[in-house]
Amino acid sequence: MVYRFILFLVLNFGFIGLSRYLGGAGPKSDWYLGLETAPWSPSGIFVALCWMVVLVCFSIYLAYLWPLVKNKNLLLALLVLHYILTLVYNPTFFYYHQVLIGLFIITALTIVIGSFIFFYWPEIKFKSLLVAPYFIWLLIATSLNAYILLKN
Repeated sequence: MVYRFILFLVLNFGFIGLSRYLGGAGPKSDWYLGLETAPWSPSGIFVALCWMVVLVCFSIYLAYLWPLVKNKNLLLALLVLHYILTLVYNPTFFYYHQVLIGLFIITALTIVIGSFIFFYWPEIKFKSLLVAPYFIWLLIATSLNAYILLKN
């Protein structure tokens, strides 16, 4: 369990970190600072704390889930899709300023994360609630992206 947790922790933080790096200055860029953002936009420190909680919970969830799943193909497909979408969001939105494509990406990521709860509830029941912070965070992030698309 501990080794799986560490593996998923490294993967999850690694992909977020790489995505953040590929996104350039991100929310500190002149482009982003010039946008009209949603009134419910969280502060930078709150975003960092949320990501920490989300990724730790998701790593615990995956560590519990992995040995229980018989069909590893679906789980691997969801994980690969999750990591690809995670990797491409920040550069698409923050570096290339493609707000609409970013909205499609983050919506797809939200669906993928929701799929973990839907498909694997039978295997680990209430431990699936460890995915809830990620799902809620993505709903908020999707709303922030949509607001920027509509207001700018």
